[in-house]
Amino acid sequence: MVLSKTERDMEPDELGMNPGIRDYLDSHGLSIRETGRVTAEHKERYLVRTITGEFEAEITGHLRYKAESREDFPAVGDWVVISSYDEGLAFIHEVIPRYSIIKRQAVGRHGDIQVIASNIDYAFIVQAADRDFNINRLERYLTICHASRVIPVIILSKTDLISATDLESIVESIRNRIPDIHILPFSNESLEGFESIKTFIEKGKTYCLLGSSGVGKSTLVNNLTGNEVMKTGQISHSTQKGRHITSHRELTILANGGIIIDNPGMREVGITDNSEGLEITFDKILALATACKFKDCTHTQETGCRVLDAIEKGEIDWNAYQNYLKMEREKSHFELTLAEKRQKDKAFGKMFKDYKKNFLQDRFKK
Repeated sequence: MVLSKTERDMEPDELGMNPGIRDYLDSHGLSIRETGRVTAEHKERYLVRTITGEFEAEITGHLRYKAESREDFPAVGDWVVISSYDEGLAFIHEVIPRYSIIKRQAVGRHGDIQVIASNIDYAFIVQAADRDFNINRLERYLTICHASRVIPVIILSKTDLISATDLESIVESIRNRIPDIHILPFSNESLEGFESIKTFIEKGKTYCLLGSSGVGKSTLVNNLTGNEVMKTGQISHSTQKGRHITSHRELTILANGGIIIDNPGMREVGITDNSEGLEITFDKILALATACKFKDCTHTQETGCRVLDAIEKGEIDWNAYQNYLKMEREKSHFELTLAEKRQKDKAFGKMFKDYKKNFLQDRFKK
């Protein structure tokens, strides 16, 4: 059934439609009224918002058959081609090509990718300044953002729980390691710095919240909407870790026209085949690597390594270097695992094809 109806028809740009999506629709003879944007996902049942309302939807058997992996299924933020049937139920026929996609290694499934959100313009990387701050994890988030061609913005929450001096020290440590990035400190309690975030959000642009549980992502969404649209929770006193309150991804359209996607907290941010992301995040290291004596230098022990030379001279932060090596190893392992998985899938497909062929031949011989 139709789950909600807007008070008025919405314009496509209010849902975040950009010229690239419009061009795709025009070139494929698709009408705006045949499309919508996925606002939530619940175990392969979706909510899709169109210019006239919001519908519950599921994918067609054809789309399921064509999908080579979970990455090809709809995700929150996707534009999709739909048709509606009795009682307002919609069917998703096609996922319109994404202009950006934030993804990570699927937790517990080697060689698989989990789509976090798609068609994102900015990623708000939220860390609590009082306990959650970890610059190595920031670089992980930056890497998946850069690989996705999404502009990252660092949000430091819970600044009311630390002193101004401590906050200044945290901001300085980020600047020293990650120059040229927006940093927006704020407090959900006192709302200090909240206006800076509010004015940063533009009409028709899509923003994705990334971060661990308990850092204040859902409370930020509630403050931005002025309503209790997302459940929130307290930090566990025994573990000092956030409880998982947001259980699914959800897209919300703000009063000022901005579009924000909240996500469940992520304790693992596994790197996939993010070569471009690593090159941007650790651009200083990669630039120096071009001057190494050997083209296949691993930057760990080789004579004539410009990266190791820069570390000895204090030109590169030792912790940033260690974080780079860790993520490079993780990326290489993922690529190897993915290649092995594809090879096994290909072999299984050939075996199944041969079985069908032999089965039919034997049957018709009889």
